[in-house]
Amino acid sequence: MVLRSVQWAMSDNEQDWLALRPQEPSPSQCCGSGCKPCIYDVYEKELAQWERAKAMQDKSLLLGKKEQCYEAGLMSKYIKTWKRGDVVFWRGPFGGFPYQPNKHGELLMLASGTGLAPMIPILQSITDDEEDETFVTLVGCFPTFDKIYLKPLLQDLARYWNIRIFYVLSQETSLEKLPWSYQENTYTGRLSEDLMKTIVNSCRRRPFVLICGSSAFSEDMSRYLKAAGVEENSYFVF
Repeated sequence: MVLRSVQWAMSDNEQDWLALRPQEPSPSQCCGSGCKPCIYDVYEKELAQWERAKAMQDKSLLLGKKEQCYEAGLMSKYIKTWKRGDVVFWRGPFGGFPYQPNKHGELLMLASGTGLAPMIPILQSITDDEEDETFVTLVGCFPTFDKIYLKPLLQDLARYWNIRIFYVLSQETSLEKLPWSYQENTYTGRLSEDLMKTIVNSCRRRPFVLICGSSAFSEDMSRYLKAAGVEENSYFVF
């Protein structure tokens, strides 16, 4: 009876450690835009910390400060004030771009991964308003074709006369395996300075640019836009 109790205790202890083991990110959680640190970098660091703590059977080693991608962010600071049992209410997310119909001749949207989120309501607002004649060029950056978010919705939006959608797939090496309907408007590799110039020059009107992605993505896009002749007062970063 005593031996069985010890065996159960050992099993419970092992389960406790497994519950504390960091969960490996799925490929869909990586935006593919070269974030530093990447979500996989954070995972590897936390896994090494967990393995060290487990080997020493010291869970207090897991309480050390973890690397945060947005250490100085307002949301990060707020989350740090939470205590066990707190109730949190959520609203949003909300973008900070005050869109007005027909204010800009063309919107050039540059979105990396989940940076697509604030672009969708603006796109739908334009397509739902018959009086809004704003042109839109959306450039969605994703790792692979399979990781493109909201494909059916984007394909429906691309049927409107004033909407163009391009895809830039950083981890694809060939367009041959893509459906034919995507091949003409998809690029492989990363969104580079040269490709940015090509896209800007193809805009039907002088574009106002919306950017949403990681901080590294936003910095790169701002630099490429400047090289393409787009002034700083002609773009907005979410």
